Amino acid sequence: MTDAFNMADISTASPEVVMGLVAMVILMLDFIAPKGGRDWLGYLSILGVLATFTTLMGQRGATQLAFSGQYLSDPFAFFFKIVFLVSAALILLMSIGHLKSEGIDKGEFYGLILFATLGMMLMVSAVDLLILYIGMETMSISIYILAGFLKRERRSGEAALKYLLMGGFSSAIMLYGIVMLYGLTGTIGLREIASTLSADTASNPALILAMVMLVAGFGFKIAAVPFHMYIPDVYEGAPTPVAALLAAASEVAGLAILLRVFLVAIPGLQDRWTFLFYTLSLLTMTVGNVVAIAQSNIKRMLAYSSIAHIGYLLIGVVAGRELGISAILLYTLIYALMTLGVFAMVILLCVGKVKGEQIDDFTGLAQRSPMAAAAMLIFLLSLAGVPPTAGFVGKLYLFGAAIEGGYIWLAVIAVINSAISVFYYMKVVVAMYMRDLPPQGLTLSSSRPLRVALFVTLAGTIAIGIYPGPFLELARASVAGLW
Repeated sequence: MTDAFNMADISTASPEVVMGLVAMVILMLDFIAPKGGRDWLGYLSILGVLATFTTLMGQRGATQLAFSGQYLSDPFAFFFKIVFLVSAALILLMSIGHLKSEGIDKGEFYGLILFATLGMMLMVSAVDLLILYIGMETMSISIYILAGFLKRERRSGEAALKYLLMGGFSSAIMLYGIVMLYGLTGTIGLREIASTLSADTASNPALILAMVMLVAGFGFKIAAVPFHMYIPDVYEGAPTPVAALLAAASEVAGLAILLRVFLVAIPGLQDRWTFLFYTLSLLTMTVGNVVAIAQSNIKRMLAYSSIAHIGYLLIGVVAGRELGISAILLYTLIYALMTLGVFAMVILLCVGKVKGEQIDDFTGLAQRSPMAAAAMLIFLLSLAGVPPTAGFVGKLYLFGAAIEGGYIWLAVIAVINSAISVFYYMKVVVAMYMRDLPPQGLTLSSSRPLRVALFVTLAGTIAIGIYPGPFLELARASVAGLW
């Protein structure tokens, strides 16, 4: 009976089991394989991601609890796992070939990408604060190591150290909030916490403090203002594929568990935490966009851009209800594709002494490769939310949810911020189209896996912009049973 129960649990968590096994195999193969190129481990990792994706598709539409009610496989988790697996596969494609040019052609890089993805998958299926914390630390520790992979560059070590210190600090704050919730309720299950808390406890100072601690902890994880100070340095110093992982997957994972914790565990405090997230949304989108204007390093610009986009996503948290949450899910998919596309373009220009990290590095790209310049233009227009791109569709639903929820001024400020963002995105466009190619020319990476990643991100961005209906329906179906 116990064996059958355990096998049922393992079957429910089979995507995580497959991902964990593949990650361990990659690390072992890297250890025992003869010295030489490690690109083959990257391809093997992609096969592992595809195997995990295939296993996940077998659970589509199902809702199953496992491990004594601590793990939940449901449509909400299913949607985010798709985002994480697609992001992981694209980042692995971007990394193959690029690592060798950066002098970090090591197999453990791919294994750590997989372990980080495993942590994200655990996070979104956790309905128990302990499992949530374990998943979060699995992801965070993997990224701490990945951020410092450029051993020859001092800024990479600084990025890893800053991320480690701030990540540890945020984890401690969140853990303190978790402990306080446990002390007040005697349980760490999300639904059990909600059922234990009565209307009379909503004004309990200890409960409010626990809520504030959780908001602060999640604020660090998603890089919301004023908890964002470490992010630009980490983006700039970390290897570009790692910065892409942070932007497209790690911060999205933090937002996903934020939704589950606050909507499921403490809905009785919704008036209070809605006000906090309203304030964070305003600050985050405004500070992110305004500071991004002054950046000349494109990775730092993308760091502040990602901060601004977290501000937009928090609009959905404030709006709440099915429309607001489904708009968040749709926008996370769009955001992952267009952000990974821009990072892939940075890697495309990273050849020899040119790192592709300065806006000036894109000078004359339209003359050198009109197709590459057009792809970058589409990604940037989508990030800015210019119609008829996918980014416009995502923002339309987010801002519409705010208006329907009565937060008209929040939507107005978001539209103003979107207009501000056009300015700094267009700086790259001006460099590509309105400046002459430098005398030394412009060399592009010949990596075929990178070009596949570019094609997939571009195709996805265009497809959602032209025909968003199926993606929106998937997002709506994914939030139906969240409450």
